[in-house]
Amino acid sequence: MKFADAFFLLRNSALWNWLLMLGCICAAASAPAAELLSDRPSIVFIMADDLGWADVQFHGGTVPTPHLNRLLAEGQELTQHYVAPLCTPTRTGLLSGRFWSRFGVTKPQNPRVFSADTVTLPKALQAVGYDTCLVGKWHLGSHPDDGPQHFGFEHSYGSLAGGVGPWNHRYKEGPFSETWHRGGRLLRESGHVTDLLCREAVDWIEARAADVPFFLYVPMTAVHLPVKEPEEWLARVPASIQGEVPRHYAACVMHLDDAVGQIVAAIERIGRRQRTLIVFTSDNGGSTAENHDPKYPEDDYPKGALPGSNRPLRGEKGELYEGGIRVPTVVSWPGKLTPGLMKSPVHICDWMPTLCGLAGAVNGEGLSWDGEDLWPLLTGQRQMRGKAMYWTAPEFRSRAVRQGDWKLLEKRNGAEMDYQLFDLGKDPEERTDLASSDVERVRVLRDLLEQISRGDVRKAD
Repeated sequence: MKFADAFFLLRNSALWNWLLMLGCICAAASAPAAELLSDRPSIVFIMADDLGWADVQFHGGTVPTPHLNRLLAEGQELTQHYVAPLCTPTRTGLLSGRFWSRFGVTKPQNPRVFSADTVTLPKALQAVGYDTCLVGKWHLGSHPDDGPQHFGFEHSYGSLAGGVGPWNHRYKEGPFSETWHRGGRLLRESGHVTDLLCREAVDWIEARAADVPFFLYVPMTAVHLPVKEPEEWLARVPASIQGEVPRHYAACVMHLDDAVGQIVAAIERIGRRQRTLIVFTSDNGGSTAENHDPKYPEDDYPKGALPGSNRPLRGEKGELYEGGIRVPTVVSWPGKLTPGLMKSPVHICDWMPTLCGLAGAVNGEGLSWDGEDLWPLLTGQRQMRGKAMYWTAPEFRSRAVRQGDWKLLEKRNGAEMDYQLFDLGKDPEERTDLASSDVERVRVLRDLLEQISRGDVRKAD
């Protein structure tokens, strides 16, 4: 750690006391990233909402995604990047480095997720001099008093709650329907949600000081229902795509891709591209829910099922099959990461250890991280992750664990539990259940599942 960075902490006594209490001073940066402390990267983490495995062009999607294609050409695709099956859990894992079930989170929720003393990713980065910003969907506490400004984000803008109507910016009917905010203060604006979020992110990037690293988290609302796109984007949809909802959905994907391109272009304009790590992913698999959801305030939304595609993977949003939890993911840092494919399985909880390591922030001591530093994998120093991966679905009705290529899926069936076993190395589409033919492996993975789950917080159903 540089002396200047240490001095920054020492002169801020309140921060120093906070870090001492945790016993994880930033000098304990992970060894693989130690050589990067003199050139700490800015970090941009873009998260789509409900974008399916095959919704992107580079996985056979039916609409052009040129900006994501370019990001992929310049970066690495993480071909086995896992998230939660639903939105709030994924966000919890990203910002804590822990499985969402450690906080009693298993589904989308409006009550606050983190306690006030939780060391979140933005808090850790802020402590070592990063500017921090969230533009988009928070959904980790939908009341203004529980917003991102209380958990390490100096600037925040977008939806405090979940996905919103693209034009009225309102969440579901109820106490959190009015949710659009800046810095926790509710406001009303006109314009399409994707355009507003993109403009805010670009403006914030262009206002950054040249010598201060930044962390920009952009959880977009696209392509979450309800979709209703501007005419200019509908006009660009290929004629081969028919039907009102499919055309709006396709326009939404293209609109999202354009926003990614504008964010990358802003980083290039300020001369920071070579010093910026960019991650693009989705919070869960694609959805086939009804677009005209009556829980949302009426705004003449197109009627019909969303065409979210996870092919050839099995399952969709809300499920623990691969289609619900394995999502398109690209990471790019020119000059630091070699373009290509990174095939080792990784988990959303791995990002906090990785980014803290690169920034020279807290090292996880006393924080009980479930994730691990991905830098050795991303740079080819190591080929496979060490830890098992674990998932929970709503109310713990289903759980899953993966170790190596083997994945065990547990489903509650009344008072009984049903188990399915898949060899993902040979059967990534989960077509062949091997539970009845490999009883011993099921037993071993059940024991592992129980061992990992001991740290969960279970709330009353």
